[in-house]
Amino acid sequence: MHDREQFRERALKAVNKKAAIGEDIDLSQFDKEAPPPRLLTDEELCSLPEIERQLLAMAGIDVTEKERGGTFFQKDIGVVHCDVKQEGVEVIPLRKALEECDWIWDYYWQLVPVDADKYTAAAELELHDGYVIRALPGTKTIYPLQACMFIEKDNLQQNVHNIIIAEEGSELHIITGCATSHKTKRGLHIGISEFFVKKNAKLSFTMIHNWAEQMHVRPRSAARVEENGLFLNNYICMKPVQSLQMYPTTHLVGPNAIARFYSILVGTPGSVYDVGGRVYLNEPGNRAEIVSRAISNGGHIIARGHLIGRSPDIKAHLECRGLILNGGIIHAIPELEGHVDGVEMSHEAAVGKIAQEEIFYLMARGLTEDEATATIVRGFLNVDIPGLPPQLKAEIDKAVEQSDKDVM
Repeated sequence: MHDREQFRERALKAVNKKAAIGEDIDLSQFDKEAPPPRLLTDEELCSLPEIERQLLAMAGIDVTEKERGGTFFQKDIGVVHCDVKQEGVEVIPLRKALEECDWIWDYYWQLVPVDADKYTAAAELELHDGYVIRALPGTKTIYPLQACMFIEKDNLQQNVHNIIIAEEGSELHIITGCATSHKTKRGLHIGISEFFVKKNAKLSFTMIHNWAEQMHVRPRSAARVEENGLFLNNYICMKPVQSLQMYPTTHLVGPNAIARFYSILVGTPGSVYDVGGRVYLNEPGNRAEIVSRAISNGGHIIARGHLIGRSPDIKAHLECRGLILNGGIIHAIPELEGHVDGVEMSHEAAVGKIAQEEIFYLMARGLTEDEATATIVRGFLNVDIPGLPPQLKAEIDKAVEQSDKDVM
């Protein structure tokens, strides 16, 4: 039996399986089809309406492709642009890879179980597309690649599956932006992502979300990091969204493999965020860090973190800090799990408010109360992410800067 048929059989058994955590969604209320989009040239990509270009820019996507090593752009159910500008890097639409690349079956549904829940099942049974990005052995990207998932049709359920591979000794940097049209009111995005970091490779993956207020978002992702590999995963969501539920899992399977997760979240009134990360430290020398910053402006944020130490000589740290500005709930759930002697794991969690004396201190130096508050918030959201290329650090700083007014 063909691999794909096996996956479909397993998915069919999970079409009604609820997620292990978080709010359940009735998938029947969303449309699964949309008119197939047409391919856009480089010139047409740059000529998108100004309002769309601004929305994409706020998700880290530069349509001019300046200082970008390649672009993948999917609108609704199909690919509209796919190119790569650097040798040694491949960017392939997933459906095309499944038809033409025999090696893809070594990666497809190998880390995320196709029958994990109704959302993974939908991604297999009603797959629209997605991307495969691969850095060949020894290749080091000069500029980050960018990938965009865009929803234009209102009430669409977008199903995508992405596979990212950093081959041995390579260095790959990706910025991925998710956004909706200014006309889109609601919808559902289901995104499966599988990351493979081979021996001595480095992968940084930065995701910036800019969805509509009534969007539901269900990412499902997992990573495998081999000996001396480094996986940096950065997540930023500072715009309104109805609900977000994700819990990426990383397996460190080689000595001295490292994983670092950083997230910046702002919860707006009525929004529900159930986010976190889990890392298995299986080999000596493994290191892991999960750091989150969360601000509630009336939203409900659940920040989870789970570190599992299964080998001596591992170090892991979990840090969750929350700030309540205008009501809402922040619920931090840190978990440390040591299985053998010699593990070293720690966590710190704090939820609070802006100290009045900090505001008075800045006001005494000439700032207004709003300026003082904004300065404190900006400092709170500033997370130092080691090993991030300057271009990606600039995009994160820009996303935080653009969101200051929304936060306030």
